[in-house]
Amino acid sequence: MARIKDSCVEAVKQVADIVVLVEARTRLRKVGGRYTGRCPFHQEKTPSFSVSPDRGTYHCFGCGVGGDAITFVEETEGLDFVGAIEWLADRFNVPLEYEETSPQADAERRRRTRLRELLEQAAAFYERYLWESGAGEPVRAYLAERGLEEPICREFRLGLSPGGDSLARKAREKDFTDADLSAAGLLSRRGSDYFQHRLMFPLADARGRVIGFQARKLRDDDPLRGKYVNSPEGELFHKSAILYGLHLGRAAIAKQDRALVVEGNTDVIALRQAGLEPVVASMGTALTEQQLKELVRLTQRLFLCFDSDAAGEEATLRGMELALQRGFDVKVVSLPKGKDPADDPQGFEARLDDAEAYAVHRVRLELDRARDRQLAYLRVQEVLNSVPESPERHEAWRLANDRLGLTVQLRAAGGATMAGGAVSPKLLEASDRLELSALAGVRLHPTLGRILAELGPEHFDDPLNRRAVPVLLGVEEADAELGSLLAGLDARAVAEGIDEQTAEQLLLRLRERKLQRELADAEDARLPDLQQALARVRDRIREFA
Repeated sequence: MARIKDSCVEAVKQVADIVVLVEARTRLRKVGGRYTGRCPFHQEKTPSFSVSPDRGTYHCFGCGVGGDAITFVEETEGLDFVGAIEWLADRFNVPLEYEETSPQADAERRRRTRLRELLEQAAAFYERYLWESGAGEPVRAYLAERGLEEPICREFRLGLSPGGDSLARKAREKDFTDADLSAAGLLSRRGSDYFQHRLMFPLADARGRVIGFQARKLRDDDPLRGKYVNSPEGELFHKSAILYGLHLGRAAIAKQDRALVVEGNTDVIALRQAGLEPVVASMGTALTEQQLKELVRLTQRLFLCFDSDAAGEEATLRGMELALQRGFDVKVVSLPKGKDPADDPQGFEARLDDAEAYAVHRVRLELDRARDRQLAYLRVQEVLNSVPESPERHEAWRLANDRLGLTVQLRAAGGATMAGGAVSPKLLEASDRLELSALAGVRLHPTLGRILAELGPEHFDDPLNRRAVPVLLGVEEADAELGSLLAGLDARAVAEGIDEQTAEQLLLRLRERKLQRELADAEDARLPDLQQALARVRDRIREFA
C-alpha cells in the first residue's frame, strides 16, 4: 500500500469537518460549543453521543467509542487508515501525494486513478450528448413521458451514448489508449464504442466515483443483447458490490434509519424525485454479501420492494435470508404484478406502512405455492425454525396454523419446541448456524470430507460458506476472507464441542434441508424418488439417536 506523505495527512486533518461527517449518520443538536445526538454505533433512546468541533473529536458516553474524523471514517466506512485519508481527501478536496513505493504498487495506483478519470470523462461526454445534442431530443422526451424531470436526471447524471466510435475518438484525443478503454469497459472487440445509442446510467461507488455504467436499449439494431446491459466486470466494476444510488442516498439512510431497496434504477430516481431519499437499487433482485456490508454501516432496517414475481424467486429469497442472518430487520413491500415503484412514486410511502415482515411474507409464499398440506407444513416449519424468536415470527406461525388447520411444531430459544419435546442445541437448523457448525465439524474431523464432497457447495446458502467447501476439501487455497472464516470455524468447533458423530449429523441435516426444498418444487414424476431419498437420510439421522 502506498504511503501518503505526512504533510498531506495533516492537511486532511485540518480541513475534515467532524460535524459534517457525523451529521451524515445521525441527527445532531447544538448545545453550547458542542453537538449531541444518538450514537451511530449502537442503539439508544437517550442521546449520549457528543461532538466537539473545536477539537475535531467525538465520544459516546454510552458505549465508549471515540476518536477524530479519521477514526470515524474508518469505523463507518470499513476502511483502513490510508483508505480513510483518501476518502476524506476526496470528500474535502485535498490533493494527495505519496511517498516512494514499489514500482508495481505505484503503477497499479496510477492505473486505477487513470481508469477513474476515463470513466468520469465518459460520464460527462454522455451527459452532454443527451442534453445538448439534437439526437438527445427523443430521449429527453422519453424521460419526460416517464415523469422524470431534468433536475433529477441531471442529479443522477443520466446520459446518451452515440453510435460508432465517438467516445473512443474523443478519449484517444485526450491520450487515453485502447487498452485504457478496454479496461474501463468502454471499447468493443471491433474497436468501436461498447455502448451504442443507449440511455446511460453512470454507476458509482459509495464515494460517488464513476466505476461503470448500466445502459438501456433504445433501438432495435443495437448490437448488444438485453434491454439493460452493464459494463463488463473489470478492475473497478463488480456488479455484486454495487447499490445504485447509494452515494446519494446514504445520508438519508443513516438519518432515517431505513433503506428502501428496489429493483430498477428508474425506481430509485422516481422515488428520490418524489421526496423519498433513502432508496437504492440492488442491480438485480438478489442482495449480496458485499451490498449488505455497505448497508449495515448505515442501518439495519430494510424494506425490499420487488414485484410479485421477483419476490418469490429463489435468488431473491436467498438474499432476504442472507439479510436476516446478518441481523437486518427485513420487511417486504408487495407490488401488484407488472407494477414498479416508479409507476406511483407519490403513493409509495403509504405502501411502506403495509409492508410485511419477512417471516410473514415467506410463510404466506410457501403456503401459496406448496402442492399439498404435508409439503406446506414442512416448508413452513423449516422457514420458521430459521427465523429468530420475535413477534413477527409468532405472527407468521399463527398464520400458518390458521391456513393449515393444525399446529406447526417449532423450536424455540433454548432448544424446546413450541409444543414440548427437547431438541439438541447442536442440531438446531437455523440456517446460518447449521451451515457454520457443519463446516466446523469437517474442519475438526477431516475424515468427514468424503460426505462434504458428496454434498457439494450447492447445499449451502451463504456465498462465503459455499466458497469454503473446496478449501476444506483441499482443492483450493483460502484467501483473506476465507482465512478469517476458517479461524472462526476452529473456534466454533471447540466452543460447541462438536464430536465426529455430531458433525456427521449436521451434514445429514444439510442433505435433509436440500431434499425438502426439492420436494416443494418437484414435478410429480420426481416425488417418489425424492421422498425415498429423504426417508433414507432421516433413517440415518435416527441411527445417532
